[in-house]
Formats: sequence, C-alpha cells, structure tokens
Amino acid sequence: MENLLGLYEKALPKDMDLSTKLQTAKKLGFDFIEISIDETDERLFRLYWTKEEKRQLLQDMAELGMPIMSMCFSGHRRYPLGSRNQEVRERALELMAKAIEFAGDIGIRVIQVAGYDVYYEEHGEDTLANFIEGLKQSVAMAAKHQVILAIEIMDTPFLNSIQKYMVYENLIKSPWLAVYPDIGNLSAWGNDVGYELEIGHSRIVAVHVKETLNVTDSFPGKFRDTSFGTGDVDFVPIFKKLKSLGYSGPFLIEMWADTFEDPLIEIVRSREFVLDKLKEGGF
Repeated sequence: MENLLGLYEKALPKDMDLSTKLQTAKKLGFDFIEISIDETDERLFRLYWTKEEKRQLLQDMAELGMPIMSMCFSGHRRYPLGSRNQEVRERALELMAKAIEFAGDIGIRVIQVAGYDVYYEEHGEDTLANFIEGLKQSVAMAAKHQVILAIEIMDTPFLNSIQKYMVYENLIKSPWLAVYPDIGNLSAWGNDVGYELEIGHSRIVAVHVKETLNVTDSFPGKFRDTSFGTGDVDFVPIFKKLKSLGYSGPFLIEMWADTFEDPLIEIVRSREFVLDKLKEGGF
C-alpha cells in the first residue's frame, strides 16, 4: 500500500519503554507510531524532557528506521482550553506550547488536538468562547514552528462531525489548522460519512481507523475497546470514498492494549483486518 499505516502507542503494552514500542511496531509491519500525550502526569512529563532525552529518542528512531510522525495530545481533557478557571487555561496553553516544542524537536508533523472545549466541566457559551480564543493562540504558536494542529472528530456531541470542525476552519483560516477524522467516531454518531469526508477532504491530514458501536436513542454508543469486525463501522465504503477523493495521507490504527489478554496477537489480527478492508476500498 502506498499510504503509510501507523499504530497508536497505547495499542502496545504500557510496561514497554518507548524504544521497545518502536521496535515492536516495526516488527509487526507498521510504518510509524503515534505517540500519546494524555492527561496522566507520566505522559505529560514527556513534554518536559531534556534535550538529551529527546536526542536519545531521535537516535532510537534513526537506528530502528521507525519514526514517530504524529502525536495524540489529549492532555487538554485535564487542562482544557475552554475552562472557566484562568489558571487551568494558562496551564492548557503552556502544555500546548510544550507539545509544539516537543513535536518540532523530534520531527513530529501533526499534533492531534481533542475537539473538546471542556471535558470535566459543564459546557456553556463562556467555555466555547474560551476554547476559540485558546485555539487561536495555539494555532499561532504552531505556525511559528511549522507544526500542524489537527482537530479530532470526537466521542462527544461538541465536535462530532467534520461539519462542526469547518466552523473553526472558517473562523481561524490558517494552513496550520486541519482536521484528523476518526472514522469510528464519525460513523457512530450517524453522520453521512461519505459526505463528511467530501466536504473536509482538502483539510484531512490523517485518518484514525477504529471500530465503534453506534449511538442510538437507547444506547450511548461505544467509542473504544471494540474489536475490529465486531462493531458497526462499514469500513469498505468509507475507504472507497477516501480513495475516490484522492486521499494519500496516512492511516492510523487506534486500539488499547489493556482491552486484550494478548495485545500483540490482537494487533496482528487488527492490522490484517484493516489492510483487507483498505484493499477492498481500492488502496
């Protein structure tokens, strides 16, 4: 396949160090890893690594021939741009600046930003206004370092479609703001996925491939921990649509190691499943 296929870091066991994760992903047939900077202290601390620690990671990637091309930055769950607390908003911008610096230092092209104004607080017009202001400042920082911020289509109603992303696209109008759709999330909300991809295809920089269960009137949906082939996502038409749109960017398999008794076996199975669907879709 001409498109690159990456693996989400959390698909690999947590007790593996980053170098071993790179080596394992390469052995399993992937082209790159997407690093996770989530809301835990352990992963947020990565943003404060020394130059020597970053240099060691660059050396590991070079020796293994296995890059980290993107970052999933979900630290804004804990420290959201839209928070009503000014100290939290300041912390959110500090972490964003450190994430952009980290990306620049190790060659990450794309930071996937969670499409939440707030996560643990109640949404309101004030949190939306704070989010927009914080996003503008974040994009300005990203532009300085030539790093793309790509908003993920999420598992909550706040930003669960590319149409909703386009509001921010039209508001900020920057080449450094893009969209990173999760086709599992897009599908689960009942969107017309083909239409969504068509209206946003010129701004799609990567695609998360994940299995989900649909939201219904009586079911809240299931947005993670569903094995490929056991959910509701109709992958082949989605891949056919992306192929017809000329999509040539990377695909990223998103799964979580703690879901499975033997995550490496599940990764192999999932990779084969996704590659088969991609082939049916014309890739």
